[in-house]
Order: sequence, then C-alpha cells, then structure tokens
Amino acid sequence: MNEAPAGAHRRLVGRLVAATHNKGKLAEIRDLIAPFGVDVVGAGDLGLAEPEEDGDSFAANAALKARAAARAALAPALADDSGLCVAALDDAPGVHSARWAGEERDFPAAMARIERELKSRGAPPPWRAHFVSVLAIAWPDGHVETFEGRVDGRLVFPPRGTAGFGYDPIFIPQGHARSFGEMSAREKHGLPADGSQALSHRARAFQKLARACLA
Repeated sequence: MNEAPAGAHRRLVGRLVAATHNKGKLAEIRDLIAPFGVDVVGAGDLGLAEPEEDGDSFAANAALKARAAARAALAPALADDSGLCVAALDDAPGVHSARWAGEERDFPAAMARIERELKSRGAPPPWRAHFVSVLAIAWPDGHVETFEGRVDGRLVFPPRGTAGFGYDPIFIPQGHARSFGEMSAREKHGLPADGSQALSHRARAFQKLARACLA
C-alpha cells in the first residue's frame, strides 16, 4: 500500500464528506471518526452521484471514489473500498464483493452464493478468508492518501447475527468464536477509535489514517 511519506501527511479538520451511499458503511465511518471532532456528511445527503468502480484493486477504487466526491463537494472526502477474500475461491469475491450482492445489495443471496461455490468445489472447512479495507482521503486539489487494513479469519454457515452489514454474519475473525454479525460496534472496531484494540479491517485502516491525519 503506497502511503504518503513521513511528514507529507495532511491534517484533516472541519467537515469531511463520506463518499458512500451505503448506510452501514456510513455509520461505521461516523463511529470511528466521532472522537476526533470532525463533522461527517454522507455523499447521499449531498446528492452526489456514485462513480463507476472500475479499478482493479481496493486502493484504486477507494481513490477514485474519494477524488470524485472531493471535486464535487469542494471538501475533503473519505472513501472506503473493502471486500471479502475467500482462499478456496481464489480470493473471490474480492474487489467484486459488492457486485456479488447485485444492484439490490442482497447480501444474504451473496453469502448463499459463496456457500454454494465452496461446496461445488468440494472445499472442506475451515474456510479461510480475510477482509480488506482501503480508506482513501482526497482533497479538492487532487491530493490523495490511502491506508489499508486487513483481518484474517474463517467463514461459517449458516450466517450468524444481525449486527453489522454485508458479509459480517459469515465471518469469524481469527482468535474469536463469534462472527462480526454477532458483535457490537465497540467489539468489532475496538472503540474508542484510538486504534489500540482495532479488530475489524476498517478499524485497522482507520488506525493508520488517524495517526497520519487526525492525531
């Protein structure tokens, strides 16, 4: 992950645009950034369009979303691109994690698809997987900084829990017995968001971002 060199980071103050129309992701971003006194407004609340995510990596997609929002809102923008990578499926769905859920964001159907594909390949449990999150901050002048977080674990079926969003109910992080879907926000992220107990992929990426741009 290419991040700005030491001393080159920009400090983030005032208002921040969260470049997402995903309510679950927006809530997580607000939870993470709340202790730092930065006002967060969602791209949907500003009526910003969603750019096509045609990048070939999490970092590329996060950066293009952040740049588009920063240009449109004339304010710093934060974008996340994240996904679930399943070892037995050659790290699919990966950057296509949202696409597997379709335009309706039907994640129960996407989780069922993962289970079907694992069984069709005859892949025995434990089904190793990891979540990746890349956070990108862009400024209206085009400056972009990116930060990556990862958490390893395994998959479980049927899905467990109704907390979180996306693929959380089928993912059990390494060293734990419950899925992200069974954890509170504090358990999942390690709030308050100083990063000392960061567990989730997004919290681990945010830990790096906070040290560089919010500390």
